[in-house]
Amino acid sequence: MTDSTLNEKDTYLCIVLGASGDLAKKKIYPTLWHLVRHNLTPKSTLFVGYARSDLTLANLREKVEPYLKATESEKELLEEFFGRCFYVKGSYTDAHAFSNLDAELRSIAAKHRAPDARVHRLFYLALPPSVFAPVTSHIRATCFSDQGWNRVIVEKPFGKDSASSAELSTHLAGLFKEDEIYRIDHYLGKEMVQNLLVLRFANAIFGPVWNRNYVSAVIISFKEPFGTQGRGGYFDEFGIIRDVMQNHLLQILCLIAMEKPCTARSEDLRDEKVKVLKSMDPLKLENTVLGQYVGNPNGEGDAKQGYLDDPTVPKGSNTPTFAAALTYIKTERWDGVPFILRCGKALNERKAEIRIQFRDVPGDIFGGLAQRNELVIRVQPNEAVYMKMMLKKPGMSFAPEESELDLTYRARYKDTRLPDAYERLLLDVFYGSQSHFVRTDELAEAWRIFTPLLHQIEKDKVEPIKYLYGSRGPKESDELCSRVGYLYSGTYKWEQPGKL
Repeated sequence: MTDSTLNEKDTYLCIVLGASGDLAKKKIYPTLWHLVRHNLTPKSTLFVGYARSDLTLANLREKVEPYLKATESEKELLEEFFGRCFYVKGSYTDAHAFSNLDAELRSIAAKHRAPDARVHRLFYLALPPSVFAPVTSHIRATCFSDQGWNRVIVEKPFGKDSASSAELSTHLAGLFKEDEIYRIDHYLGKEMVQNLLVLRFANAIFGPVWNRNYVSAVIISFKEPFGTQGRGGYFDEFGIIRDVMQNHLLQILCLIAMEKPCTARSEDLRDEKVKVLKSMDPLKLENTVLGQYVGNPNGEGDAKQGYLDDPTVPKGSNTPTFAAALTYIKTERWDGVPFILRCGKALNERKAEIRIQFRDVPGDIFGGLAQRNELVIRVQPNEAVYMKMMLKKPGMSFAPEESELDLTYRARYKDTRLPDAYERLLLDVFYGSQSHFVRTDELAEAWRIFTPLLHQIEKDKVEPIKYLYGSRGPKESDELCSRVGYLYSGTYKWEQPGKL
């Protein structure tokens, strides 16, 4: 779903600010390489790194190349890619440095530009939030192209609460038009998250049951099997709610709960997401479970270390590494259906999934043996859509048995490559599609829902429940799900096809 096209004759400058950092090295440059590798952008697309580090292009290549994972047969294409890369050293706060960047961009474009071609500039802010304000001010004052479009990608976090988010939004709105700002949440680029729109609105079978009359509960989960691993300083400032729940999981909730948009265009999609958020009350502490992992004496390696054992974490920190929150959407479609958001670190597995549980079959004739149907959308790893359903047990028995209708991508699409989320989203920016990016009013509504809870946790110094590294998290999370009617049967567990 794109809102414009690319002109092969034009020149496109992609400027990566923070080119020497981890995000650029591990995600952005590999994404740019994939766009070139699969011929998804014009040959006239050039990549300019900008950072404070005293690097040469050769130094930058040395840092980046191991993450590109180019094959031996791609050496010639790799040389072409780095032939389209440049590096400029400069400050993030000095206006003169940005004047120098603009001069370099004009010089680069002049050498590669076709006669009468337009020159477009895409600025990717792979930077800490502390320098967003000066960098964006200097970009607007000095570095905007006067010969084509200009677009700015902003990485999360988009503030820490309603006030800081509003301050950042006001600052950006004073510099750029809304259609020039791309707030990137990489979860919106994942295959199964994007598939939600097609699954819901291109299949007639789901429409009649996608509502409070048939759905008992919705659980959206995000689990990581590792802890902070030396990133505790950054993580402790934000916590699991800001890091995962307020953005990734809330975005998924909107796609599950939204009404069908008038069209698949960006603004129609985002209008419907905002309506969902406006129908939600702020989260309450009594409907929230907070946890913090501790070392597992029976674990191995990092599992023996708790969150507070990480030397980068402040002593005695109450920052939660696990959270489960209950919310409701006050619309005719969803009134009374519990939506539960769960996320945590140092858990028993790596998994992100959506679990939609349907109500019990009325008029049971099987003596309570029938389990509830569930539609499960596995976001990562092993992307899959499967339906838990009851079938007759094979053989002479007439007893019902839980099984599944299974669409596992790796089995169904064996020769299909699934693009990385950043790859999809960066290509969307080139094409001018805002569908999978966060709009200002959407961001404001998201913070309205979470800010009172976050402030209460911090003001009251709420003590998180301790849970073992490698466990499922606090048992109170399961109790919260049971309290609102979610039934966990435990009689069926999905396994990857072909796995014995």
